[in-house]
Amino acid sequence: MRFFKRYFVTGLLIWLPLVATIWVLMMLARTLDSMVPAFLSPESLFGVAIPGFELGLVLAVILFTGLFCANFIGRAILSRWEALLGRIPLVRSIYNSVKQVSDTVFAPNGQAFRQAVLVQYPRRGAWTIAFLTGAPCDEIAALLAGDYVSVYVPTTPNPTSGFFLMLPRADVQVLAMSVETALKYIVSMGVVAPPALAAVADAPGAPAIDRPSQ
Repeated sequence: MRFFKRYFVTGLLIWLPLVATIWVLMMLARTLDSMVPAFLSPESLFGVAIPGFELGLVLAVILFTGLFCANFIGRAILSRWEALLGRIPLVRSIYNSVKQVSDTVFAPNGQAFRQAVLVQYPRRGAWTIAFLTGAPCDEIAALLAGDYVSVYVPTTPNPTSGFFLMLPRADVQVLAMSVETALKYIVSMGVVAPPALAAVADAPGAPAIDRPSQ
């Protein structure tokens, strides 16, 4: 029984990430396929089913939109389109909220999730990894004494939920690890340590890792 359990768990650890990755990619592909209207399906256009046609069409439209909006005429049309959506009450609230978040997170020159930091949460003496997201807005900054930064503290193993905190800059310690490495560390609940830390911890006779000073 111990032999079976050992190799079964080993096989499970090999297959589980692969199956989960394929499942997520298939879900994403099906979602993108569903965005294509029926009259643009390969059955309607060519009379035959073409696997991946809808996905390729959506990706082409996204790429063309980016190329078109990169010039002056495209930006002008986009500005008028956003102004039109801004006049529709319910649509305005949803669109502006989603656009603000997407512009902040995915903008190439943005600062969201560009740096992993170490903070004390939920109490002093308890440390967790967070991500620097910017600084408090002017109204809040005027009410805070000192220099504060905004951080996002993700939950584990699901980092898409978490807590938004505003902390004194002096209480935030910047980490050398990349955002991707920090996310892996969080998702694995601390099991998958960053390579440098793992190498130090596994070395024979290695000294204890220095802890942040309070």
